Formats: sequence, C-alpha cells, structure tokens
Amino acid sequence: MSEDALPAGQSDNDKQKAGKPESQRLGPVVAAERIASIDVLRGVAVLGILVINIDFFALPGAIIFNPTVAGGFTGINLLTWKVNSILFFEKMMAVFSMLFGAGLILMYNRAESVGKSFGGIYYRRVLWLLLFGLAHGYLLWYGDILHAYAVCGLFLYLLRRRSAKLLIILGLLLLIIGISVQVGSGTMFDILRHEAKAAETALAAGETLTPPQQGMSEAWKEISAVFDPSPEEIAEEIEAYRRGYSEILAHRAPESLMMQTQALPFMIFWRAIGLMLIGMGLMKLGVFSGKRSTRFYAICIIVGYGIGLPLCGYGAGSLIEHNFDFVYRFKIGNHFNYIGSILVALAHVGVVMAICKAALLTWLTRRLAAVGRMAFTNYLMQTLICTTIFYGYGLGLFGRIERFGLMGFVLGIWILQLLISPLWLKHYRFGPAEWLWRSLTYWRWQPMRIVRADS
Repeated sequence: MSEDALPAGQSDNDKQKAGKPESQRLGPVVAAERIASIDVLRGVAVLGILVINIDFFALPGAIIFNPTVAGGFTGINLLTWKVNSILFFEKMMAVFSMLFGAGLILMYNRAESVGKSFGGIYYRRVLWLLLFGLAHGYLLWYGDILHAYAVCGLFLYLLRRRSAKLLIILGLLLLIIGISVQVGSGTMFDILRHEAKAAETALAAGETLTPPQQGMSEAWKEISAVFDPSPEEIAEEIEAYRRGYSEILAHRAPESLMMQTQALPFMIFWRAIGLMLIGMGLMKLGVFSGKRSTRFYAICIIVGYGIGLPLCGYGAGSLIEHNFDFVYRFKIGNHFNYIGSILVALAHVGVVMAICKAALLTWLTRRLAAVGRMAFTNYLMQTLICTTIFYGYGLGLFGRIERFGLMGFVLGIWILQLLISPLWLKHYRFGPAEWLWRSLTYWRWQPMRIVRADS
C-alpha cells in the first residue's frame, strides 16, 4: 500500500547492534525521506475508493453488473450513480494501482543508493500482503483487493530495472489483453445466448434437443445465474448479511474464493498489473514526485478530463440504454470506462500534483498526506467501520440505505480519517497495520512511538 523497503528508521540501539551506519541499512522509511506529493495522492485514492466500495459494503453484489437491482436508481440516486461512475469508478483504483508500482521503484532506488539488494525484503513484504488479503477477504469483506495486488506484485520485481518507456508499453499491452479477455468472453456469452434461444424455439416446436444444444442451453443458464441473479437470490443475500457473523462468514467464503480465482484472471489481474507497470514508468519519469513542469500536469488535466470524462459519460449512458445487459457490457459497454478511467485517473494525478507544486490548500494536503501514510490502516478501517454499520452483527443496515444516503456515510468516514490520521502520526511513526506489516517484513519489531528530543 506504500513504499517501505528503504534506508533508516531504526533506533540508536538497533544501529549499534547491527554494527552498520544507518545510511547503509535497509529499513522502513522515516518521515523526512517521504515524498509528500505521493502521500497526498495516496490519501486521495484511499478516500476516493470508499465512494465505490460503500455500495458493496451496503448493497448486494449484483449491483456491480446491474445497479438497478438495489440502492435506488431514479432521481437523486440515479444522479449519484452517474457522478460516481464518471468520476470515481475504476479511477481511484487506477491511481492506487499506479502508486503500488511507483512504490516498487522508490524501494529499488533507495536500495540502490546504499548498494543493497532488497529482493528478499520485497518478496517477504508481498507474501505477507498476500496473507493479509486472504484474511481480509474471508474474515471481513469479499471485495478485498490486497490479495490481487500481492499476486501482481510477485511479477513486478523482475521488471524494476527496465526503462520507463518499456514499462509503460508493457503496461498498455497488458491493459489491451484485459480488454481482449472481456471482449472474447462477451462474444462467447452472446453465442451461448443465441444458441439457448434457438433451443427454446426448438423445444416450443416440439423438437428434441441435440446434446450440444442441451449443453449450450445449460451453460447459458449457469452464466446468467452468475451475472444476473434472480430477485429471490438477491433477497437471500440481503437476508444473509443481516444475520450474525457465522452466517455471514459462510455466505462470504464462496464469494471471496470466486474473487481470488475466477475473477482474478478474468477481470482484475490484467488491468491491475498493467496499471502498476505504467505507475513504475511514470515514477521513473518523475510524474508522481512532482518533478515535472506545471505545464505537463496541465496537459494531463486537459487531455485526461477532456477525453476521459466524455468517454466515461458515454459508457455510463450506453449501459443504461442497454438495461445493463451483461453480454453488452463485456463485449462493448464496459470498455468506454475501462479506457476513459485511465485518462481521468491521470487527470486526477495532474490536479493533485499541481496543487502540491503550488503549495495550495496546505491545510487539506497535510491531512491527506497523513491519510496516505496510513493507507493500509485506513483501508482496513473502512472495512471495519462499514461492516459494523451494515452487517447483522452490527447495526444491520445492509440493503436498507439508498445510494445518495450512503454518501453521508462516506463523508463521515472521510472526516474521521482526515482527523484521526494526523493526530496518530504526531505520536507514532506508522499506522497500526503499517507497523505490523513492516515488523513482519523485517522480522523484528519496529520502533512505533516517536521519541521527542525534549521528552
């Protein structure tokens, strides 16, 4: 979730025991070494992700393919969906994915500066993230992204020395593969639907179906049940999430397994790793560290919003026009946002970098930077807060709040994390989750409390 395999961060006692000067050792990054613009951008991303995730905390999972089935889809609720789809859906996750790749380059550069290899540290870090993701997905929320990031991270290290140009080209190629996989799947779905309808017509005419016809008809029924569940299945999910923890755990397990197996290569992997590679390339070009010119960031904003927003808006409208038919989504409808979201994400990056370069809104950027420094903690905190609010072992509000109302919860959590994060970092070096992750990565407890010279 952030860049950590870096010089310094040990106490004087640790340094004496190690027998090496601090500048030659690898350890968690200290505050003075952080790049503020990256922390601010990460803070924006982790808060922005909640705008989309809140729907999946509070509403049945079928809304990912057909948002009309729950949460309201008229009036202010429809407007909320449109705004969130155009400005946030896949955009904040794109920023977060690019920053994940950028973090690897930061770790590599700092290790290189002291002549140290960090491969062992990096892979321990990624494997612990994999375990955190599995625990998060099965024990708390099926929408976990940590597992997917860890899987992608296993491949990124091998490309750390490649040029920025090559990394960006490879990233774009993987994004194209992701689109191709979905288009191919949509085409297959279309064929199955056509054959299933032909089989229905044949049955109605009194004909006997051939084995291939029966097979295709059954396959279409199974696929339809996955992407277009019945009202009874949706009602069953709502009821399940209003029960106790053990009942929710039993319902969540197959959903989490599906996310970590079928959905990973089908929908998640290619886009995530493609964006991570692009992030590695952009980090090498100084984009995330604010080293590019104001003109460069202005171009990112103009081109990103100028092309990306109309693409995303058209895509959202086309999905509504086709009644969120999942076959159309996979073949055509999803790809306007797939491409447009990357452009909008780069525009979001441009806005944040321009604000940081101009030292504007410092009262806000300092708080966003603190949220970003504790991104792992804040991501997990969002899960804990939302599942407590919406699940049956908490307030049991699952399926009871419409889309616009859910934005009130988002705003409340934003304010909470913007207030808590800087207060915590006044006294502690890391967020709680970051501290545990680093301690496990380096196989030693990291110093947590900040010791003042005058204390």
